Amino acid sequence: MIIPALNEASTLPSVLDSLHAAVPEYAVVVVDDGSTDGTADVARAHGSAVLVLPFNLGIGGALRTGFRYAVQQDFDAAVQLDADGQHDPTMIPKLIAALDGADFVVGSRFATKNSYEVGLTRRKAMQLLEFSMRVLSGRTFTDTSSGFRAFGRPVLEYFARSYPSEYMESVEALLAANYAGFRIAEVPVQMHQRAGGTPSAMRFKLIYHYVRVMFTMFTRASRRRAPAPENRTVEATGAELSEGGQSA
Repeated sequence: MIIPALNEASTLPSVLDSLHAAVPEYAVVVVDDGSTDGTADVARAHGSAVLVLPFNLGIGGALRTGFRYAVQQDFDAAVQLDADGQHDPTMIPKLIAALDGADFVVGSRFATKNSYEVGLTRRKAMQLLEFSMRVLSGRTFTDTSSGFRAFGRPVLEYFARSYPSEYMESVEALLAANYAGFRIAEVPVQMHQRAGGTPSAMRFKLIYHYVRVMFTMFTRASRRRAPAPENRTVEATGAELSEGGQSA
């Protein structure tokens, strides 16, 4: 499990306790992205490995650090989840199972109807990203910005070298993985509202990030010199599959 964390000392205890209860067989690493509230100490006290960044790199930089750690530790797979309590640890086996037929699995909040609520403005922006992704990638994703994801070894190695560093990097990473020819699956998952802490971006700053990521996506698409690799999309249904290999 790779958990990027910035000033999440208040929510980490319950998140880590839930993780240890739901999937005690998996290793956990918390990447402290320049926190000032004792996040690293809390993570250590709850039995997690901790990587401390000397200053705030942003979620993309923190995740790339986590991917490099997973590769160096020779993990076969890893799951990314947030430190704020939104992601349900009981869904993790579902993500890991879907890696049996995919390289990269996205846990979608919107693949089925559930109680997860998103404000109207943000939902419209997300729909615009989904439309743009469909135009640029040739396939439909129901949740382009989900931070609840699983990665097989080839994708871990790829993202350890090239994971985007800016906020809303999850959208860019999804497009990059599609262009690189990785098999991508979505599975429906339940998520909760944020349990505490401070959201990464709000209001006008969030609008800026949506505009930036749209520009980046279309720029990336225009710079492609070769045709897109054969679309090897996998539509995962969440059926139970056999698990194998060591995971983080």
